[in-house]
Order: sequence, then C-alpha cells, then structure tokens
Amino acid sequence: MRVCTPAHARACEPSRAACARAQQAPTERRCTRSGAHACTQPCSHARRRGCAHACARTRRPRHKQAPTSAEALPPCAHSRAPAVPRVNTDATRKMPPSLPATINIREPRWDQSTFQGRAKHFFMVTDPRNLLLSGATLEEARRVVEDYRAGTVPPGLTEDQLWRAKYIYDSAFHPDTGEKMLLVGRMSAQVPMNMTITGCMLTFYRTTPAVLFWQWVNQSFNAIVNYTNRSGDAPITPSQLGTAYVSATTGAVVTALGLKSLTKHLPAIIGRYVPFAAVAAANCINIPLMRQRELKLGIPVTDENGNRLGESTAAAQKAIFQVVVSRIGMAAPAMAIPPVIMNALEKRAFLKRYPYLNAPLQVGLVGLCLVFATPLCCALFPQKSSMPVSRLEPEVQARIREKDPQLETVYFNKGL
Repeated sequence: MRVCTPAHARACEPSRAACARAQQAPTERRCTRSGAHACTQPCSHARRRGCAHACARTRRPRHKQAPTSAEALPPCAHSRAPAVPRVNTDATRKMPPSLPATINIREPRWDQSTFQGRAKHFFMVTDPRNLLLSGATLEEARRVVEDYRAGTVPPGLTEDQLWRAKYIYDSAFHPDTGEKMLLVGRMSAQVPMNMTITGCMLTFYRTTPAVLFWQWVNQSFNAIVNYTNRSGDAPITPSQLGTAYVSATTGAVVTALGLKSLTKHLPAIIGRYVPFAAVAAANCINIPLMRQRELKLGIPVTDENGNRLGESTAAAQKAIFQVVVSRIGMAAPAMAIPPVIMNALEKRAFLKRYPYLNAPLQVGLVGLCLVFATPLCCALFPQKSSMPVSRLEPEVQARIREKDPQLETVYFNKGL
C-alpha cells in the first residue's frame, strides 16, 4: 500500500461514482495503487494533500486542476456501472400471460380417479358459503364460464379465477339447462338444510306427531333436491316425482313409527337411532323410484374417450346402488354420533337447567358432522364409474363387441 502523492492526486479523475461507497462505511482508509486506482473510501489525507476526489458528502471536487484524459488511466477497480435511468414501473409492469383456451372446465379440476381428488371436488361443490353469493357475483361467474367455453379469454384472467368461477357457476346453474336452480335445492344448501332437519328429527323423536312432521319435512326437502338436480337428458315427470315423494314419505313414516313402538321398553339410546333407520329406509325407496326410468331403459355407457356405446340397465342398477350407499353413509355420522353425545349431556345438570339448549346443541353437532360427511361420502365412488363389459346385458355386450371387440371396460355417470 502506498501513500497518495500530489502527482498521483492530479491524475485521479474526479468522479462521484468512485467515492459513492463512502456513504456506506464511515471508516477512513488510505488509497492504494496497484495497476489501477482502487478508491473505496475518501482518503484520510485528501484534504491535506489536495487529492482530486469528489467528496461524497459535499459532492464537489477539492481543486479545479484539470484531470488527465480518461483514456490514459485505467478504470477504478470499485467504480460502479453507469447508472440505469429510472423507469415508470406502472407503465412497464408486465401483465400476466394470457390464459390458454384449452383448459377443460367441463370436468372437475382434480383427478377423479383418486379419493383425494374427488373429496377436493365435492368440498368445493357443497361449500355452504356459495349460498351467500350475490346475484351479480353469480352472473359474473356465468359470463366468465360461458365466454371461456366460447373461446373468449378475458384479459388478466388467471387459472385459479377461472376454476373459482366454474365452481360458482356449477353451484347455482343447472348443468344441462343453464337455468338458475332453486336456492334450497342446490348442493351448497345440503349442509345447512340437512343439519336443521336432521337435528330436529333427533331432538323431537319422542312423540308421534313430531315424528310424522319431521319425516314429512325431510322427504319434502329430498323431493325438492331431486327435482332441482334432475337430469336434462332424462327429466323427471310430475307423476314420477309425486310417486317417489309419496312412497318415500310413507316408507319413512311407517319405519319410524314401527321402530318407535318396538323400542319403548329398550334403553333411551336405542330410541335415538330410530330417525336414522327411517332415513335409511326412505333413501332405499326414494332414489330407485326417482330413477325408475333408468332402471327400465338404462343409462348411457361410453368408452374411455366418451364415445357413446349404448344404454344399459345393469349400469343403472350399479349407479343407483352406489348413490344409495353414499346417501346413507352421508346421514350415518350426523345421526349416529350426536345421539351418543346428547345422551351423555342430558344427564348433566347444565341441560336439565337449560333444556331449551337441547335443539341448538343437536343442530350444531349434526352440522359439524355434515360439513365433512357430505363431501367425503359423495366421493366414495367416482362420478364417472365403470364396470366390465362382461357384466352388461347380453344384447348390449353384442353391440359393443361389434363396434370394438377389444374393449373390456365401459364408463357411466352414476349421478348424485
């Protein structure tokens, strides 16, 4: 390290950039010269010897002597690159890349061949918060979905926003007709409506009038759900809807009253499960009657690519069986767990002192169970179910063999 001399000071090119680092570290150092002038800090002796450094604090040179030509001196080792001019970040901010028009929003977002993917899908479909969306939000989601399906991608639309709009649209509009569905018949209304009805059925089960009333309310709600979610390809006629409604209500009431009479002399906890037995019996009656047309004429079966191969009653039987199991499984936790908890709580002094809290507690427990049971039980079976060709009716097998002799598996929509 060499001490800066006046001769060397005259050769030093005054530059603000050479001494700009002085603002970051106030420690004084001496300049060195090893081929190039390595200025890192203001020289401690610059003011005594007349060094031509431009002081970073005062931003003006110490003497007026003309410097040597820049070409004759090597560049400072620590000099900074030329300053980049500031630009308007708002003007140069990049827009998100345009969303491709190839995303298939007619199918669920997640892989439906796995239980986890199906569960994620139905958690979105049955989300009760969709009931709180305004009409303007629903119409905006409808516009986004319809425009995207037509090949028009709104500027700035992200993939997450597209899928959110798709699920909002599906929660409120019929997939076949495009009409806005009845509020209480939507899948997003399943949890709040069922928790209220089921909670009251479990609370008011001791008297015959209460059993009749709440079983009637439950089956009326089921009829509304089935009508709201009817298939556009095979619509439910008023006579079919009326027959299914009357039959399911009658079956549920007869089952509930019959079991109630048999459990009079049994422990109280047994009597609490009478509503569950009545609901299970009603599902076994209601769903097949609502879909009797499918049992008579069959449902469409397709290959893996969605090419229609014909109609099969065997596939319809499997689909209806899966739906019945899902519906019963959906009601099981909500009607099996709360009775045990409430039976223990009713023995405590708290509920004896405040008996009017029985119904709200029951409804809350049922709702907690349904929030998870509804989507998880809907996900028990794939929506696009399958079965071997060998299990179809002989005539259907023959038609399929003519079209594709190597085909081993067919697919069908099981419904909800």
